[in-house]
Order: sequence, then structure tokens, then C-alpha cells
Amino acid sequence: MAVQRVLKMGEPLLRQVASPVTSFDAELAALVSDMDDTMRALTGAGIAAPQIGVSARVVIFELKDNPRYPHLAPVPYTVLVNPVITPLGEEQEEGWEGCLSVPGMRGLVPRFRRLRYRGFDAQRAPIDRTVEGFHARVVQHEVDHLDGILFPQRVRDLRNFGFEDALIDQLTPMPD
Repeated sequence: MAVQRVLKMGEPLLRQVASPVTSFDAELAALVSDMDDTMRALTGAGIAAPQIGVSARVVIFELKDNPRYPHLAPVPYTVLVNPVITPLGEEQEEGWEGCLSVPGMRGLVPRFRRLRYRGFDAQRAPIDRTVEGFHARVVQHEVDHLDGILFPQRVRDLRNFGFEDALIDQLTPMPD
């Protein structure tokens, strides 16, 4: 459909818990299309509906031939509606993250290494996957958006948060 403006950290909608999706209809399909166009135009690995101004529990993500993350294993294109995530174990790992809503900044964020996520695709078909590593990180990052959380809130030590160009020697690219 169209590339949308991405809300930036500080805008009220990004601090709110998104509303559950109740209708799997043309409106949802249009939202997913706008999210996809916006994510691809900005070379992101994922995006959540609140980032384009819509309070709905919808995220999309994919990592395939992304020049920003050439060293990472692919993550299949996924539309995830009304997601539920369950950590599998207590093991966490830290990784550098960025965000389309926090442009130009990166932070070292702890995330669960393995998790199970469930939800639905845009046609209401169930999704149930167990993932680890970068795939698990992307899911957690995007689902945080649905709960009004941005990655800087998860940074444990603010010495590990800053502008990408100032941190360039420390960064291992992580999700947007």
C-alpha cells in the first residue's frame, strides 16, 4: 500500500499497550501491507503496528539478504498477530539493538536466548514456533513494542547506549 511515517521515541502511542486484533479482514491486510512497505523501505528487520501509528497487536519481521545484517542466519518472513511469547529457560544473552523509532542509536540489550512464540498470521492460521538466537531477539524486540516498551528501557548500563556512529567499534549489528 504505502510507506508510513515511523513514530519516534517520546510519542505517546509508543508507550501504550496495543489493542488485540479481533478482525482478520481487509483492514488488517492493509495494515500489514503498510508495515511491510515501511520496513523494507527503511531496511529494517522488523516493525510493529504502533510504530506506524496503529494500536494493534501486529508485528512483522524477516531477515533475508539484508545488507545491514549480512552475517546473520535468515529469519523467515512472518506476520504475527496477537503474539504470546514464552521464554524457554533462564539463559539470556546481550546483543546490540537499534530501532526504527530510535534512529541512529544502539544499545546492548539482554534477551532470552530461546523462546516459544504463538499467535496467528494475517489469515488467522495459527503460528507456533520455538526459536533461538537472533530470531528470538527480533521477536522479543518487536513484541516489546506491543507492550509500550522500547529497547533503551532494557539497556542495563547506559555506558552501552549511544549514537551508532560513536559506538561503531563496539557494534555487532542487531535488529531494528
